[in-house]
Amino acid sequence: MVSAVNRQGHLRFQLFDKGIKAEDFKAFCKRLMSDSDGRPVYLILDNSRVHRAKLLKKFADDSNGMLKLFFLPAYSPELNPDEWVWKNVKHDHVGRAAVDGIQQVKALMLSGLRSLQKTPALIRSFFRNPNLAYIAAAEG
Repeated sequence: MVSAVNRQGHLRFQLFDKGIKAEDFKAFCKRLMSDSDGRPVYLILDNSRVHRAKLLKKFADDSNGMLKLFFLPAYSPELNPDEWVWKNVKHDHVGRAAVDGIQQVKALMLSGLRSLQKTPALIRSFFRNPNLAYIAAAEG
């Protein structure tokens, strides 16, 4: 799963049958950019290998400022509001179900993500983490 949230409460996501590759994440970024109404997309990322891939850096560098990448410190999920997406889907949808296989897990995840998309107030609450407020205040 890959997802992105913003302070307005929007959620974008994509599910994959296998592990995500740098090319997959680049395609996800392209989708975000195409939906941004000509405004730049600012992504705050963790330090996964996919996010640090050279092809993604080159893509951002070649985007004429339309894709900006910012990286969180290592091992700091508490600073990432998007971590709450997975926590919400895992806890409220997938974790409580008895499943018979990967397709059922995927269906539960899709259902949970679509449900979450319909609750922008909940997504906005992900940004109220006190650690995020501390970082925003420190950056001025």
